[in-house]
Amino acid sequence: MTDNDHSTAEGVKITDNRKIDPETGAPRASQDAPEEPVVEVDPVAELTADIQRLQAEYSNYRKRVERDRELVREQIISGTLSELLPILDDIGRARAHDELEGGFKSVGEALENTVTRLGMTKFGEPGDEFDPMRHEAIAHEYSDEVSTSTCVAVFQPGYEFSGRVIRAAIVSVADPGAPAETETV
Repeated sequence: MTDNDHSTAEGVKITDNRKIDPETGAPRASQDAPEEPVVEVDPVAELTADIQRLQAEYSNYRKRVERDRELVREQIISGTLSELLPILDDIGRARAHDELEGGFKSVGEALENTVTRLGMTKFGEPGDEFDPMRHEAIAHEYSDEVSTSTCVAVFQPGYEFSGRVIRAAIVSVADPGAPAETETV
């Protein structure tokens, strides 16, 4: 067997893995990797998708700005209403002592109606169940007449606006039962 027969008999195969053809200088396509299909991009569809994305971003921006405006509005109203609380307390004390008469009565009622119309609500009545998030207890007692912790006296009403407590009601609380007796030695 000759050298020529030997090389053809074994089937030697030479593969050129260069990415650039040395004769033409042009890039070669890879023979191992399948050729990727050419995807034609429709410019109208691409622009439409961009416009839709921008429109969604702008819509989200508008919603966020409107939500922020509403929060600022509520904070301003809440701050103003909290400044009026001492005046409302004075009107309530005057009413309790039958001193709310004449022009002062109409001014007091107008102010109370205005704060109610703005959304502020008054809370804290004797008999309400005690809620530490809405009531501030300054006195405590035990009573067989109640089944849960109950407000038995209200020293100052509480107010809330937009679901937030502006001022907690100051109350006296009664718990059910009698206090445990302590033994003396």
